[in-house]
Amino acid sequence: MKPLEGLVVLDMTRVLAGPFASMMFADLGAEVIKIERPEGGDDTRAYPPFQKGESAYFMSLNRGKRSVTLNLKHPRGKEILKELAKKSDILIENFKPGTMDKLGLGYEDLRKVNPRLIYAASSGFGQTGPYSSRPAYDLIIQGMGGMMSVTGPDEHTPTKVGSSVADIFAGLFTAIGILSAVNARNRTGRGQLVDVAMLDCMVAVLENAVARYLVSGEIPHPIGNRHPSIAPFTTLATSDGAMNIAVGNGDIWKRMCAVLGMEEYVNDPRFADNPSRVEHFQALKEIIEDRTTKKTSDHWLAEFEKVNVPSGPINDIAHLVHDPQVLARKMIVDVVHPVAGAMKIPGVPVKFSDTPSEVKEPAPILGQHTEGVLTSFLGLTPEEFEALKKDGVV
Repeated sequence: MKPLEGLVVLDMTRVLAGPFASMMFADLGAEVIKIERPEGGDDTRAYPPFQKGESAYFMSLNRGKRSVTLNLKHPRGKEILKELAKKSDILIENFKPGTMDKLGLGYEDLRKVNPRLIYAASSGFGQTGPYSSRPAYDLIIQGMGGMMSVTGPDEHTPTKVGSSVADIFAGLFTAIGILSAVNARNRTGRGQLVDVAMLDCMVAVLENAVARYLVSGEIPHPIGNRHPSIAPFTTLATSDGAMNIAVGNGDIWKRMCAVLGMEEYVNDPRFADNPSRVEHFQALKEIIEDRTTKKTSDHWLAEFEKVNVPSGPINDIAHLVHDPQVLARKMIVDVVHPVAGAMKIPGVPVKFSDTPSEVKEPAPILGQHTEGVLTSFLGLTPEEFEALKKDGVV
Protein backbone atom coordinates (compact mmCIF):
# COMPACT_ATOMS: atom_id res chain seq x y z
CA MET A 1 0.00 0.00 0.00
CA LYS A 2 1.18 3.48 -0.85
CA PRO A 3 0.52 6.35 1.61
CA LEU A 4 -2.46 7.86 -0.25
CA GLU A 5 -3.76 4.74 -1.97
CA GLY A 6 -7.56 4.73 -2.08
CA LEU A 7 -7.96 8.49 -2.54
CA VAL A 8 -9.41 9.66 -5.86
CA VAL A 9 -8.32 13.09 -7.06
CA LEU A 10 -10.13 14.96 -9.83
CA ASP A 11 -7.38 17.14 -11.30
CA MET A 12 -8.66 20.18 -13.19
CA THR A 13 -5.37 22.05 -13.08
CA ARG A 14 -2.99 23.24 -15.74
CA VAL A 15 0.47 24.76 -16.17
CA LEU A 16 2.46 24.45 -12.90
CA ALA A 17 1.12 25.17 -9.39
CA GLY A 18 -1.91 22.90 -9.60
CA PRO A 19 -0.26 20.09 -11.60
CA PHE A 20 2.64 20.05 -9.13
CA ALA A 21 0.19 19.50 -6.25
CA SER A 22 -1.74 16.75 -8.03
CA MET A 23 1.51 15.11 -9.16
CA MET A 24 2.48 14.66 -5.51
CA PHE A 25 -0.82 12.88 -4.90
CA ALA A 26 -0.11 10.54 -7.84
CA ASP A 27 3.41 9.86 -6.54
CA LEU A 28 1.99 8.99 -3.12
CA GLY A 29 -0.50 6.49 -4.52
CA ALA A 30 -3.74 8.40 -5.10
CA GLU A 31 -5.66 7.84 -8.33
CA VAL A 32 -5.41 11.15 -10.17
CA ILE A 33 -7.82 11.77 -13.07
CA LYS A 34 -6.65 14.78 -15.06
CA ILE A 35 -9.43 16.61 -16.90
CA GLU A 36 -8.23 18.35 -20.07
CA ARG A 37 -9.74 20.26 -22.96
CA PRO A 38 -10.33 18.00 -25.98
CA GLU A 39 -8.47 20.49 -28.17
CA GLY A 40 -4.90 20.98 -26.98
CA GLY A 41 -5.28 19.90 -23.37
CA ASP A 42 -3.07 21.43 -20.67
CA ASP A 43 -1.29 24.58 -21.92
CA THR A 44 2.09 23.04 -21.15
CA ARG A 45 1.62 20.33 -23.78
CA ALA A 46 2.74 23.09 -26.17
CA TYR A 47 5.80 24.12 -24.10
CA PRO A 48 9.28 23.09 -25.34
CA PRO A 49 11.54 21.19 -25.15
CA PHE A 50 9.95 18.25 -26.98
CA GLN A 51 10.89 14.60 -27.22
CA LYS A 52 9.31 12.93 -30.24
CA GLY A 53 6.65 15.64 -30.27
CA GLU A 54 5.76 15.35 -26.57
CA SER A 55 6.49 18.22 -24.17
CA ALA A 56 9.14 17.39 -21.59
CA TYR A 57 7.76 20.24 -19.47
CA PHE A 58 4.31 18.62 -19.39
CA MET A 59 5.70 15.14 -18.83
CA SER A 60 7.77 16.32 -15.85
CA LEU A 61 4.67 17.55 -14.00
CA ASN A 62 1.97 15.05 -14.90
CA ARG A 63 3.47 11.62 -14.35
CA GLY A 64 1.25 8.89 -12.98
CA LYS A 65 -2.01 10.65 -13.91
CA ARG A 66 -4.87 9.49 -16.14
CA SER A 67 -5.87 11.93 -18.89
CA VAL A 68 -9.59 12.39 -19.62
CA THR A 69 -10.73 14.93 -22.20
CA LEU A 70 -13.99 16.72 -21.42
CA ASN A 71 -15.72 19.71 -22.98
CA LEU A 72 -17.01 21.65 -19.98
CA LYS A 73 -18.91 24.09 -22.21
CA HIS A 74 -21.18 21.25 -23.29
CA PRO A 75 -24.10 20.48 -20.92
CA ARG A 76 -23.32 16.76 -21.00
CA GLY A 77 -19.67 17.54 -20.21
CA LYS A 78 -20.77 19.38 -17.06
CA GLU A 79 -22.99 16.47 -16.08
CA ILE A 80 -20.11 14.04 -16.44
CA LEU A 81 -17.86 16.27 -14.36
CA LYS A 82 -20.46 16.26 -11.58
CA GLU A 83 -20.73 12.48 -11.82
CA LEU A 84 -16.96 12.21 -11.48
CA ALA A 85 -16.96 14.64 -8.54
CA LYS A 86 -19.62 12.52 -6.83
CA LYS A 87 -17.19 9.59 -6.85
CA SER A 88 -14.04 11.57 -5.96
CA ASP A 89 -12.46 12.52 -2.65
CA ILE A 90 -10.67 15.63 -3.84
CA LEU A 91 -10.96 18.17 -6.66
CA ILE A 92 -8.07 20.51 -7.45
CA GLU A 93 -8.38 23.50 -9.79
CA ASN A 94 -6.23 26.56 -10.44
CA PHE A 95 -8.48 28.70 -12.63
CA LYS A 96 -8.96 32.40 -12.00
CA PRO A 97 -11.50 32.74 -9.15
CA GLY A 98 -15.07 32.66 -10.44
CA THR A 99 -14.34 30.58 -13.55
CA MET A 100 -15.70 27.35 -12.11
CA ASP A 101 -18.72 29.16 -10.62
CA LYS A 102 -19.64 30.50 -14.06
CA LEU A 103 -19.61 26.94 -15.37
CA GLY A 104 -21.89 25.84 -12.55
CA LEU A 105 -19.05 23.68 -11.21
CA GLY A 106 -17.78 25.73 -8.27
CA TYR A 107 -17.47 24.57 -4.69
CA GLU A 108 -21.06 25.43 -3.73
CA ASP A 109 -22.34 23.52 -6.77
CA LEU A 110 -20.25 20.39 -6.25
CA ARG A 111 -20.68 20.13 -2.50
CA LYS A 112 -24.38 19.56 -3.20
CA VAL A 113 -23.61 16.40 -5.17
CA ASN A 114 -20.82 15.29 -2.81
CA PRO A 115 -20.73 16.80 0.72
CA ARG A 116 -17.50 14.88 1.42
CA LEU A 117 -15.66 16.49 -1.50
CA ILE A 118 -12.55 18.47 -0.63
CA TYR A 119 -12.38 21.26 -3.19
CA ALA A 120 -8.93 22.89 -3.47
CA ALA A 121 -8.63 26.16 -5.38
CA SER A 122 -5.11 27.43 -6.05
CA SER A 123 -4.84 30.88 -7.63
CA GLY A 124 -2.61 33.93 -7.82
CA PHE A 125 -4.34 35.98 -5.13
CA GLY A 126 -6.96 33.71 -3.57
CA GLN A 127 -10.74 33.68 -3.57
CA THR A 128 -11.08 36.91 -1.57
CA GLY A 129 -9.47 40.35 -1.44
CA PRO A 130 -9.15 43.26 -3.87
CA TYR A 131 -6.76 41.40 -6.21
CA SER A 132 -8.66 38.10 -6.36
CA SER A 133 -9.81 38.52 -9.97
CA ARG A 134 -6.36 39.35 -11.35
CA PRO A 135 -4.45 36.84 -13.49
CA ALA A 136 -1.03 35.80 -12.23
CA TYR A 137 2.08 33.91 -13.23
CA ASP A 138 5.17 33.05 -11.22
CA LEU A 139 7.17 36.11 -12.30
CA ILE A 140 4.35 38.47 -11.30
CA ILE A 141 4.03 36.91 -7.85
CA GLN A 142 7.78 36.77 -7.20
CA GLY A 143 7.84 40.50 -7.87
CA MET A 144 4.73 41.45 -5.90
CA GLY A 145 5.52 38.99 -3.12
CA GLY A 146 8.85 40.53 -2.18
CA MET A 147 11.04 37.66 -3.37
CA MET A 148 12.71 39.67 -6.14
CA SER A 149 13.45 42.51 -3.71
CA VAL A 150 15.74 40.26 -1.66
CA THR A 151 17.25 38.21 -4.50
CA GLY A 152 20.17 39.20 -6.69
CA PRO A 153 23.61 40.75 -6.43
CA ASP A 154 22.50 44.20 -5.22
CA GLU A 155 19.47 46.44 -4.70
CA HIS A 156 19.71 47.79 -8.25
CA THR A 157 19.21 44.37 -9.87
CA PRO A 158 15.93 42.75 -8.73
CA THR A 159 16.19 39.08 -9.68
CA LYS A 160 13.73 36.19 -9.78
CA VAL A 161 14.69 32.86 -8.29
CA GLY A 162 15.83 30.47 -11.03
CA SER A 163 13.04 27.97 -10.29
CA SER A 164 9.36 28.97 -10.38
CA VAL A 165 9.16 29.05 -6.59
CA ALA A 166 5.88 30.98 -6.38
CA ASP A 167 4.16 28.21 -8.31
CA ILE A 168 6.00 25.40 -6.55
CA PHE A 169 5.26 26.69 -3.05
CA ALA A 170 1.61 27.17 -3.99
CA GLY A 171 1.55 23.54 -5.10
CA LEU A 172 3.16 22.39 -1.85
CA PHE A 173 0.82 24.41 0.36
CA THR A 174 -2.16 23.20 -1.67
CA ALA A 175 -1.14 19.59 -1.01
CA ILE A 176 -0.66 20.33 2.70
CA GLY A 177 -4.05 22.03 2.84
CA ILE A 178 -5.79 19.12 1.13
CA LEU A 179 -4.23 16.55 3.44
CA SER A 180 -5.25 18.66 6.45
CA ALA A 181 -8.82 18.73 5.10
CA VAL A 182 -8.73 14.95 4.62
CA ASN A 183 -7.78 14.56 8.27
CA ALA A 184 -10.57 16.92 9.32
CA ARG A 185 -13.03 14.95 7.19
CA ASN A 186 -12.05 11.78 9.02
CA ARG A 187 -13.48 13.44 12.15
CA THR A 188 -16.45 15.34 10.75
CA GLY A 189 -17.44 13.41 7.63
CA ARG A 190 -17.56 16.69 5.70
CA GLY A 191 -15.40 18.11 2.94
CA GLN A 192 -14.51 21.79 2.65
CA LEU A 193 -12.98 24.47 0.44
CA VAL A 194 -9.18 24.82 0.54
CA ASP A 195 -8.19 28.29 -0.73
CA VAL A 196 -4.48 28.80 -1.53
CA ALA A 197 -3.02 31.99 -3.02
CA MET A 198 0.44 32.21 -4.58
CA LEU A 199 0.94 35.65 -3.04
CA ASP A 200 0.11 34.32 0.44
CA CYS A 201 2.65 31.55 -0.06
CA MET A 202 5.38 34.04 -0.96
CA VAL A 203 4.70 36.01 2.22
CA ALA A 204 4.88 32.79 4.24
CA VAL A 205 8.29 31.71 2.92
CA LEU A 206 10.19 35.01 3.12
CA GLU A 207 11.20 34.01 6.68
CA ASN A 208 14.00 36.25 8.02
CA ALA A 209 13.33 39.09 5.55
CA VAL A 210 9.86 39.72 6.98
CA ALA A 211 11.05 39.13 10.53
CA ARG A 212 13.89 41.67 10.16
CA TYR A 213 11.56 44.35 8.82
CA LEU A 214 8.79 43.83 11.38
CA VAL A 215 11.24 43.93 14.29
CA SER A 216 13.74 46.57 13.15
CA GLY A 217 11.94 48.58 10.48
CA GLU A 218 14.89 47.86 8.16
CA ILE A 219 13.82 47.11 4.59
CA PRO A 220 15.89 44.11 3.40
CA HIS A 221 17.74 44.42 0.09
CA PRO A 222 19.58 41.85 -2.05
CA ILE A 223 23.03 41.06 -0.67
CA GLY A 224 24.17 38.40 -3.10
CA ASN A 225 24.95 35.02 -1.63
CA ARG A 226 25.85 36.06 1.90
CA HIS A 227 23.53 35.65 4.87
CA PRO A 228 22.25 38.81 6.58
CA SER A 229 22.58 37.35 10.08
CA ILE A 230 25.37 34.74 9.94
CA ALA A 231 29.01 34.98 8.80
CA PRO A 232 30.85 33.55 7.02
CA PHE A 233 27.82 32.02 5.31
CA THR A 234 28.52 32.74 1.66
CA THR A 235 30.06 31.83 -1.67
CA LEU A 236 33.86 31.91 -1.77
CA ALA A 237 36.20 32.11 -4.76
CA THR A 238 38.71 29.30 -5.27
CA SER A 239 41.52 28.75 -7.76
CA ASP A 240 39.17 27.03 -10.22
CA GLY A 241 35.76 28.57 -9.49
CA ALA A 242 33.70 28.93 -6.34
CA MET A 243 32.21 26.99 -3.43
CA ASN A 244 29.77 27.59 -0.60
CA ILE A 245 30.50 27.57 3.11
CA ALA A 246 28.14 27.90 6.07
CA VAL A 247 29.71 28.71 9.45
CA GLY A 248 26.68 28.52 11.70
CA ASN A 249 28.32 28.69 15.16
CA GLY A 250 31.53 29.39 17.04
CA ASP A 251 32.81 25.81 16.99
CA ILE A 252 32.52 25.63 13.21
CA TRP A 253 34.29 28.99 13.01
CA LYS A 254 37.28 27.59 14.91
CA ARG A 255 37.42 24.47 12.74
CA MET A 256 37.26 26.55 9.56
CA CYS A 257 40.08 28.77 10.79
CA ALA A 258 42.22 25.70 11.50
CA VAL A 259 41.71 24.35 7.96
CA LEU A 260 42.57 27.69 6.37
CA GLY A 261 45.51 28.45 8.66
CA MET A 262 43.68 31.41 10.19
CA GLU A 263 44.21 30.60 13.88
CA GLU A 264 45.34 34.16 14.60
CA TYR A 265 41.86 35.40 13.68
CA VAL A 266 39.88 33.12 16.00
CA ASN A 267 39.88 35.68 18.83
CA ASP A 268 40.36 38.80 16.72
CA PRO A 269 37.82 41.33 18.13
CA ARG A 270 36.43 41.88 14.62
CA PHE A 271 35.59 38.20 14.24
CA ALA A 272 35.38 36.75 17.77
CA ASP A 273 31.62 36.23 17.67
CA ASN A 274 28.95 35.99 15.00
CA PRO A 275 27.57 39.57 15.29
CA SER A 276 31.12 40.90 14.90
CA ARG A 277 31.75 38.69 11.88
CA VAL A 278 28.53 39.93 10.28
CA GLU A 279 29.54 43.54 10.95
CA HIS A 280 33.01 43.07 9.46
CA PHE A 281 32.00 40.62 6.76
CA GLN A 282 33.77 42.27 3.84
CA ALA A 283 37.12 42.35 5.60
CA LEU A 284 36.65 38.74 6.69
CA LYS A 285 35.76 37.60 3.17
CA GLU A 286 38.94 39.16 1.78
CA ILE A 287 41.05 37.39 4.40
CA ILE A 288 39.41 34.03 3.68
CA GLU A 289 39.57 34.34 -0.11
CA ASP A 290 43.25 35.27 0.09
CA ARG A 291 43.64 31.64 1.16
CA THR A 292 40.86 29.82 -0.73
CA THR A 293 41.97 31.20 -4.11
CA LYS A 294 45.29 29.41 -3.72
CA LYS A 295 43.76 25.94 -4.23
CA THR A 296 40.85 24.24 -5.96
CA SER A 297 37.29 23.87 -4.76
CA ASP A 298 37.72 20.08 -4.52
CA HIS A 299 40.75 20.50 -2.28
CA TRP A 300 39.01 22.79 0.18
CA LEU A 301 35.76 20.80 0.19
CA ALA A 302 37.68 17.64 1.05
CA GLU A 303 39.50 19.41 3.88
CA PHE A 304 36.31 20.92 5.28
CA GLU A 305 34.57 17.56 5.15
CA LYS A 306 37.29 16.01 7.31
CA VAL A 307 36.48 18.37 10.18
CA ASN A 308 32.73 18.68 9.59
CA VAL A 309 32.61 22.24 8.30
CA PRO A 310 29.38 22.61 6.23
CA SER A 311 30.42 23.31 2.67
CA GLY A 312 29.52 22.29 -0.84
CA PRO A 313 30.11 22.75 -4.55
CA ILE A 314 27.98 24.90 -6.84
CA ASN A 315 26.65 22.27 -9.21
CA ASP A 316 25.22 22.96 -12.62
CA ILE A 317 22.29 20.74 -13.63
CA ALA A 318 24.55 18.32 -15.52
CA HIS A 319 26.55 17.67 -12.34
CA LEU A 320 23.44 17.56 -10.17
CA VAL A 321 21.68 14.78 -12.08
CA HIS A 322 24.81 12.61 -11.87
CA ASP A 323 25.59 13.34 -8.23
CA PRO A 324 26.03 10.04 -6.33
CA GLN A 325 23.84 11.21 -3.43
CA VAL A 326 21.04 12.24 -5.78
CA LEU A 327 21.24 8.90 -7.56
CA ALA A 328 21.42 6.92 -4.30
CA ARG A 329 18.18 8.58 -3.19
CA LYS A 330 16.52 7.68 -6.52
CA MET A 331 15.89 11.31 -7.36
CA ILE A 332 16.51 10.67 -11.06
CA VAL A 333 14.38 7.81 -12.36
CA ASP A 334 13.71 6.14 -15.69
CA VAL A 335 10.27 5.96 -17.31
CA VAL A 336 9.05 4.86 -20.71
CA HIS A 337 6.47 7.16 -22.30
CA PRO A 338 4.11 5.63 -24.91
CA VAL A 339 5.16 8.23 -27.49
CA ALA A 340 8.33 9.95 -26.26
CA GLY A 341 9.97 6.65 -25.32
CA ALA A 342 12.65 6.20 -22.64
CA MET A 343 13.41 9.28 -20.57
CA LYS A 344 14.70 10.34 -17.18
CA ILE A 345 12.69 12.52 -14.78
CA PRO A 346 13.00 13.69 -11.15
CA GLY A 347 11.96 11.17 -8.51
CA VAL A 348 9.82 11.47 -5.38
CA PRO A 349 11.48 13.45 -2.56
CA VAL A 350 9.47 11.96 0.34
CA LYS A 351 10.65 8.53 1.47
CA PHE A 352 8.63 6.16 3.70
CA SER A 353 9.75 3.14 5.68
CA ASP A 354 6.51 1.16 5.30
CA THR A 355 4.42 2.71 2.51
CA PRO A 356 6.74 3.41 -0.43
CA SER A 357 6.23 6.25 -2.85
CA GLU A 358 7.42 6.05 -6.43
CA VAL A 359 6.90 7.28 -9.95
CA LYS A 360 4.53 4.56 -11.10
CA GLU A 361 3.80 5.66 -14.67
CA PRO A 362 4.85 8.34 -17.18
CA ALA A 363 2.65 11.32 -18.01
CA PRO A 364 -0.36 10.42 -20.20
CA ILE A 365 -0.91 11.41 -23.79
CA LEU A 366 -3.94 13.63 -24.31
CA GLY A 367 -7.16 11.74 -23.66
CA GLN A 368 -5.35 8.42 -23.19
CA HIS A 369 -7.70 7.24 -20.43
CA THR A 370 -10.97 8.92 -21.39
CA GLU A 371 -12.80 5.80 -22.48
CA GLY A 372 -11.38 3.63 -19.72
CA VAL A 373 -12.32 6.07 -16.94
CA LEU A 374 -15.81 6.85 -18.21
CA THR A 375 -16.72 3.24 -18.87
CA SER A 376 -15.23 1.71 -15.72
CA PHE A 377 -15.57 4.65 -13.32
CA LEU A 378 -19.02 5.84 -14.40
CA GLY A 379 -20.33 2.67 -16.03
CA LEU A 380 -20.89 4.12 -19.51
CA THR A 381 -21.35 1.57 -22.27
CA PRO A 382 -19.10 1.62 -25.35
CA GLU A 383 -22.09 2.86 -27.36
CA GLU A 384 -22.67 5.75 -24.95
CA PHE A 385 -19.01 6.67 -25.12
CA GLU A 386 -19.08 6.72 -28.92
CA ALA A 387 -22.09 9.06 -28.76
CA LEU A 388 -20.14 11.42 -26.51
CA LYS A 389 -17.30 11.52 -29.04
CA LYS A 390 -19.75 12.19 -31.86
CA ASP A 391 -21.35 15.07 -29.92
CA GLY A 392 -17.98 16.69 -29.11
CA VAL A 393 -18.29 16.08 -25.36
CA VAL A 394 -14.98 14.23 -25.11
